[in-house]
Order: sequence, then C-alpha cells, then structure tokens
Amino acid sequence: MEASAALIQPQVIQLSKNGWMPNNEHLPVLRYRKAFGVEGADPAAVFEAQFQRNGWPPQWRDGVYDFHHYHSTAHEVLGFAGGHAKLVIGGENGHQLEVHAGDVVVLPTGTGHCKLEASSDFLVVGAYPPDQHWDICRSAPSQEAADRMRHLPFPNSDPVLGGEGPLTTIWRLA
Repeated sequence: MEASAALIQPQVIQLSKNGWMPNNEHLPVLRYRKAFGVEGADPAAVFEAQFQRNGWPPQWRDGVYDFHHYHSTAHEVLGFAGGHAKLVIGGENGHQLEVHAGDVVVLPTGTGHCKLEASSDFLVVGAYPPDQHWDICRSAPSQEAADRMRHLPFPNSDPVLGGEGPLTTIWRLA
C-alpha cells in the first residue's frame, strides 16, 4: 500500500535547544499518522520498500533506545511497523509522542529522542538519506559536531511521499 499525498500531511513539531540536547531549531520534526497499512506477514517490508523507493535506504529493524540521544551525522526516519510506544523527542521533559503501527516520524539531525515505554510487539524500521550514517550522541555537541549538523545536506525527497512530498517544501522553507 503506497502512501498518498492527498491523504497524508504531517504534523509539524518545531523544537529548540533543551539543556544539552541541541535539537534542530531550523528543521522541524515531521510526524505522519497512519502513513502505511500494517497488514500481512511482514509489515516492516512495506516501510523498507517505500523508504528505499523514495531515496532513504533502510538500515535496521529494531526499537528505539530507552535513553536520550541524537544523531549528529544523519537525518533519520522511523517507520513504526508494529505495536505502539510512548516516545519523548527534544530531550528530557520534551515533547511526548504516542506512536502506533503505520506511523512515521522524520527527525532532523540533532533531534533528541528516547523511548519511554512500548508494547512487546513494537517494531521500528530506521532509514537515512544516502551517504548519511548515524552516530549516537549522549552529551552536548562539540563545536565540530554543531558545525557538521548545521551543514548536513538536505535529503532530496520525503521518505513517505517522495520527491514532491511535504518534507522537501517544509524543510526548504525553514
């Protein structure tokens, strides 16, 4: 089941620096509710195929770490293929999100995220733009990391809806 631009518009969540968590004051988090159907024996494969088709090669299937962290070397898309969870984005006392199978969240570089709780069947597909490889940062960024995040290239497409998807417009206007 492919996503349809006419039906799917993301929630835009703007974050700012929060303690040691840099977040991304220029690029908002995008949250797509019910972006994909999750029927069948391998719903994660639906996310992987769509992310790949839209230029965000999938790199893993797992969950979300239960500690606050961010990535200084990559933008990240999380596709929720199973179960449900409560996440916090933006660092301690940040913005809480309840996510469910079928949802997608796009995190710009520097955005803090952490799992608070999850169902036993919680499953996430993680993907990144080409030539971006994730790191795990658990403290304030160095000057080098801050510069790297500031100059990280924009992705060429929206992981859910492709080249004409909302990410390309929303992030370029930010």
